[in-house]
Amino acid sequence: MTTDVQELQSPSSPSTVNDILGLGDPSQIAIIVPDGPVLTYGDLKRQVDSLADKLNSFGLGRGDRVAIILPNGVEHIVSFLAVTAAGAVAAPLNPAFTEQEFRFCLEDAGAKALIISSEKIEAMESILPESLITIAAGLDDDGQVSLTSCGNETETSPRLFQPSEADDVALVLHTSGTTSRPKRVPLSHRNLVVSAQNIVETYELTADDVSLCVMPLFHIHGLVASTLATLISGGVVVVPTKFNALDFWPAVEAHHVTWYSAVPTMHQALLHRAKRNAGSEAIAVAKRNLRFIRSCSAPFSPEALIDMEETFGVPVLEAYGMTEAAHQVASNLLRSGKRVPGSVGIGTGVSIAIMDQDGNIEPAGVTGEVVIKGENITRGYEDNPDANRNSFTNGWFRTGDEGVLDADGYLKLVGRLKEIIIRSGEKISPQEIDETLLAHPAVAGAVAFGVPSSTHGEVPSAAVVLRAPVKAAELVAYCRVHLAAFKCPKVIHIVDEIPCSATGKVQRRVVSAAFA
Repeated sequence: MTTDVQELQSPSSPSTVNDILGLGDPSQIAIIVPDGPVLTYGDLKRQVDSLADKLNSFGLGRGDRVAIILPNGVEHIVSFLAVTAAGAVAAPLNPAFTEQEFRFCLEDAGAKALIISSEKIEAMESILPESLITIAAGLDDDGQVSLTSCGNETETSPRLFQPSEADDVALVLHTSGTTSRPKRVPLSHRNLVVSAQNIVETYELTADDVSLCVMPLFHIHGLVASTLATLISGGVVVVPTKFNALDFWPAVEAHHVTWYSAVPTMHQALLHRAKRNAGSEAIAVAKRNLRFIRSCSAPFSPEALIDMEETFGVPVLEAYGMTEAAHQVASNLLRSGKRVPGSVGIGTGVSIAIMDQDGNIEPAGVTGEVVIKGENITRGYEDNPDANRNSFTNGWFRTGDEGVLDADGYLKLVGRLKEIIIRSGEKISPQEIDETLLAHPAVAGAVAFGVPSSTHGEVPSAAVVLRAPVKAAELVAYCRVHLAAFKCPKVIHIVDEIPCSATGKVQRRVVSAAFA
């Protein structure tokens, strides 16, 4: 069975990310940073245009890759928009990465330049290639974003401005695969704009809406759902530097927030706190301000979703997204159509089907691999022909997720065909953890796997076979040195052997089932 949803685009729809800046009323507020700067749409466009010119003067232009390592805030949003306005390609990275992970991503993405906070430059200096143009981002005395070269762009010549076209790459992100080497996902201006427009249509966003961006901006969820969709609608995006359950409801009240999107971990933290503290004020704030709550990037249990909806008195809409689709694939709907707890909804500007191993489309009610088609979906991974052969069949993108469609086209995800671990929306390659542990001199064999977590949905764990005595706690500490914190297993089991198939392949699912 397939579900087809017509894409809703008017003749005047933007074709590139840069076109978005001309949509909002110049006098209306676009971005608010709590206890920080406030930008109107006019301010935003002037700053982006000015900084795009500066990037061109640094020798950066069409097709050049510019990495961004910044916390959430106006600096990140303006830097991203300035990079794409300059004709270049943004490559945001997780500030929590280790030096090894930064070095890999910068090299793998072919970064020509790096935009980074001035506070982080000194800590990163030892791993930055000499050829990399380093640019410090900050706020000047007037609260405007400034980009200051660290001096190594003098060997390059200024670039003439060449505007981007719809099919030019605007954004490159790394996503974990079933092997340790992350896959590089190029997303075009068209991919991003179409996805953002689909979100606007799904939730009926208007210039009267205010979103609270609590997801990181280096993640497709925060960048497209909370930010670009809001800017296309002409609304306001409120961007705190990080998610904090203590400050959340005061921010909703102070800025008249009408919706927010987050992972289940964040929702559960807010729900738990409201219930623990009797939550009367939080509930009152939610009812006064919010039109809806959106959940995406990790499974949300039907029980918890219903509990949250009943507690706060606000519709809670579960959606389905992935990096390769420039975020949104499906969603439960706000008004038109039913909401189904346990389902991620229907395709939103995306065709969805269930496919068997041989590439045949399955009828309703049959479980198989979820496959998708749409203008928001990447045309393929960069420099990875094997992944592309395995991921595309007859024009359909294979998501690696197992699911079933009902007769009305509502999608229920029932598992994953791939072995990716998803912790609070962050994808983690178990193979990467395997190889980290195997590099320890006391480890003879290692297998990482995901285990269920009421807080994060899933967390990484591992089992190891030793060749020399070592405590599990020492191996956990070793992982923390070599992997970003969210990838590190907190529990490592020491075992006598790791089960393998007849061909010698580690049976990761068998180990996972044993310890789950």
